[in-house]
Amino acid sequence: MPARLIDGRVHARAIREELKLAVARHPGQRPPGITVIQVGDDLASTTYVRGKHKAAEEVGFKSAIEHLHDITQADLNKRIQALASDPAIDGILVQMPLPDGLDPDQALEQIPPHKDVDGLHPYNAGRLAQGNPTFIPATPLGVLELLRREHIDPTSLRAVVVGRSRLVGRPLALLLLQNHATVTIAHSHTVDLLAVTRTADILVAVST
Repeated sequence: MPARLIDGRVHARAIREELKLAVARHPGQRPPGITVIQVGDDLASTTYVRGKHKAAEEVGFKSAIEHLHDITQADLNKRIQALASDPAIDGILVQMPLPDGLDPDQALEQIPPHKDVDGLHPYNAGRLAQGNPTFIPATPLGVLELLRREHIDPTSLRAVVVGRSRLVGRPLALLLLQNHATVTIAHSHTVDLLAVTRTADILVAVST
């Protein structure tokens, strides 16, 4: 079967329009509020955070960026807790990676599971592993949505996920498994990666 490359940009535009209409249908209600926390000046993180902010505002969400510098773990934890207590903030994301000296696990555990829209709190990660997900990391969920919109049923297909990060690779493998695919996770120590990828009906290469 010839390879087929799915262009996610077309579907992303459609999804944003759908979200914009959904928000507009409730003019008297407070729009969803989301805050992204970035610590430091990592260039890739800055670009990604700006993209999140722009996308959220385009669909009518109330979006804010907390850009922090030279902060201790204790102060970062307190700032996340303060944001979490704000009833106008529905979702909190901590942009990774954090600078050296800061523990990402500690930071993520300060976010209440019901505001952890990245799905990285141990509670949400555990529910995903058990097959009862609440919040799911955006990129893995996006892959499943692309397959759905392209009318590709993963059932009985062989899926190869190249990458095993906790943000993308591992949760994506779990989602594909829960959708009845036969899943292989490949990574930097996989022997003969090319041969492994050639077995795939669905091939997803992730960079994080």
